[in-house]
Amino acid sequence: MSDVALASRTGRFVVAAAVLGSGMALLDGTVVNVALVRIGDELGASMSDLQWITNGYLLALASLILLGGSLGDRYGRRRVFVIGVAWFTVASAACGLAQSPGQLIVARVLQGVGGALLTPGSLAMIQGSFRPADRGKAIGAWSGLGGVAAAVGPFLGGWLVQYASWRWAFLINLPLGAATVWIAWRHVPETRDPGAGHRFDVAGAVLATLALGTVTLALIQHEALGLAGSVLVGALGLALGAAFVVVERRSSHPMVPPALFRSRQFSAANAMTLLVYAALGAVFFFLTLQLQTVLGYGPMQAGLASLPITVLMLLLAARGGELASRIGPRLPMTVGPVVCGVGTLLLSGASAGSSYWVGVLPGVTVFGLGLTLLVAPLTATVLAAAPDRYAGVASGVNNAVARAGSLLAVAALPAVLGLSGSDYAVPETFSAAYRSAMLLCAALLFLGGLVSWLLIRNPAPARTAEPARGAEGAGTRPEREVAGAERPATRHTVPAGWSCAGSEGCPGAGVEEAVRAGDG
Repeated sequence: MSDVALASRTGRFVVAAAVLGSGMALLDGTVVNVALVRIGDELGASMSDLQWITNGYLLALASLILLGGSLGDRYGRRRVFVIGVAWFTVASAACGLAQSPGQLIVARVLQGVGGALLTPGSLAMIQGSFRPADRGKAIGAWSGLGGVAAAVGPFLGGWLVQYASWRWAFLINLPLGAATVWIAWRHVPETRDPGAGHRFDVAGAVLATLALGTVTLALIQHEALGLAGSVLVGALGLALGAAFVVVERRSSHPMVPPALFRSRQFSAANAMTLLVYAALGAVFFFLTLQLQTVLGYGPMQAGLASLPITVLMLLLAARGGELASRIGPRLPMTVGPVVCGVGTLLLSGASAGSSYWVGVLPGVTVFGLGLTLLVAPLTATVLAAAPDRYAGVASGVNNAVARAGSLLAVAALPAVLGLSGSDYAVPETFSAAYRSAMLLCAALLFLGGLVSWLLIRNPAPARTAEPARGAEGAGTRPEREVAGAERPATRHTVPAGWSCAGSEGCPGAGVEEAVRAGDG
């Protein structure tokens, strides 16, 4: 089913379910950042414990999200989405009841498994349900409202942590999860890839998990492992990553069809995602600790500090998607990361004695403006560059790349900057590392903008079809008739207002045949 209109009752329910589900996962990630200092105090956690509380979730999410997208394409995107939301909700309850850092880390890993099932499904439901003309706007609404959920996290989390307990940062997911399951099961149509097989790439899933896990272990536990041990474990992780690529290329049913990456647009968008989301994950991790440890903010104040991002995402994110639909994704995906980089440079000056109005507000405002430009165009570009039947896999790849970027940045930067033990609670030590971290994040963001400018291409503008006239026009129909005609099951889609005309054809053109050949 791919003919739902955005303005219809069903369309509104699809967006609502997708936003609630993915927003719950995004909300949880940002809430946890605000709660880290209180969690460390109450449970006696070390710096590596705090990193694992963040990265245990990201590790499971990044490792399994590809499998989650593949399961949705095969067995139904709504079904797998609902299972993921329910799993995530139960794991959230376990997080809220944890009595030690170890218990919390295990529960966070289980949360990541649920997130891996629900996150690609939320976007794949939109791609699989809406008619092509409405997808750009639907993705814009999803990214804008989902971004608001991520930005509201520090504010809501700060309030809960300061006036209740850090445990409520997790327990708040229980009513949200119940509402999401009800809406999705009752009102969202089921979609799947009718050509998908029922075999799973177990070897690929295991290798992806082990590769990310060993690299993360080498980065976070570098002090305990020592230099030689860290290098050895890190090299093992890289070797497992290389083995994953080999297995995917040789498998008859790969979790990630290698042919997807023959599209330069798809590969470039994911390369940009890796750089940008590595920076975003590290910025929020370090900023929330800096505000509380160095500037003396309470959790509530730290949450309120990012309120401008919430407002900007609410007001402008959907407009960013519409802008990219009109002018193409290249310019927004170039300017967005650069603007975020400028905001990060401004935030690097936030130190002891800085006022909010001078040290924090300008940076978060500029950073938020950059996010409104890049989020929706990036998502639409990734999905448009892949055949519709692989909506779940394409979404899973992009989400996995984004989470892996954040995971590796949060794992690596403290080690690179010499932070360990309880250094996060020592203002002088942490403040020096914070400034260096912000400068490195700004460099990653600028590099992401450069990648977009050099490699992302705009689809050719749509050309109006002429009505058929006489024998010469046989087989040709006006554009409006074509839009209403029966379409093949698989289409290359692009943001609204663009077509597959031009010398390069559709983004991902040529991929469909190669992928189908690989499936056979």
